[in-house]
Amino acid sequence: MKLITYEKDSKSFIGSIDEGGIVAFENDPSIPKDMLGFLDEGLSSMEKAKSLHADKKNRIALSDVNLEAPISRPPKIIAIGLNYSDHLEEVKAAGRDVDKPEVPMIFNKQSLAANGPYSEVHDPSVSEMLDFEGELTIVIGKKCRHVAKEDAHEVIAGYTIANDFSVRDWQLRVPTFTIGKSFDTHCPFGPAIVTPDEITDPHNLDIKTFVNGEERQSSNTKYLMFNCFDLVEHLSTAFTLEPGDLILTGTPGGVGVVEGKFLKQGDVVKVEIAELGYIENKIIDEPL
Repeated sequence: MKLITYEKDSKSFIGSIDEGGIVAFENDPSIPKDMLGFLDEGLSSMEKAKSLHADKKNRIALSDVNLEAPISRPPKIIAIGLNYSDHLEEVKAAGRDVDKPEVPMIFNKQSLAANGPYSEVHDPSVSEMLDFEGELTIVIGKKCRHVAKEDAHEVIAGYTIANDFSVRDWQLRVPTFTIGKSFDTHCPFGPAIVTPDEITDPHNLDIKTFVNGEERQSSNTKYLMFNCFDLVEHLSTAFTLEPGDLILTGTPGGVGVVEGKFLKQGDVVKVEIAELGYIENKIIDEPL
């Protein structure tokens, strides 16, 4: 299934979507009303949702709703740096003294960075170095700790698309990346959480990013240096992962900072991942 959160008549609902339209989970009162509750209930909710989804009647047209971030406020937004070999090489070519990571490079984005798949993204008033990073993103579905790599697939609810917007001068002027990655609106994701049974292989998906229609990133998730299951194992060794946690797996080469091409008011950034769809966000000046 493709799990979504949508807004209709100024209220938020959860459901699933396919070519026939949207299935409203509110049609079964026993299903939790928000995505975190849905994920937390686990297999029970998922089976009820599958039953609803199988009924081809009572669909809502996509044109009648607005898609929101699948999870309005994720418990954790965890991100990985330098996880594609081509991105590592372009960073080195730009003059940064970095080696291939021996372990995943971890940082956080604050939860208020979460944003809708088609929502506007703020260009900060304090910087002229806003950049994009299209990324495959893991959504955790079970509370877990010390997960072995071979079992990691069992705790993943699904996959989605995120754009790890980055304020480069704020990111790189301190040893840790968090503040430059955490501005409000700087983690749009969606449009859906795609359950693993609908994905051929999460480690063989084409990923592309476009700015104003110009292709800027083009790669495949097979080039991840630490794959999705590696990351779940590594992170869960240190701390508990919870339903609704996001893990942004890293971005391929082609980011704007390498050529000094930064985003500005009016730009439109689109990230596509095969089998997951796309997200598209317009850049606006930060409201003051």
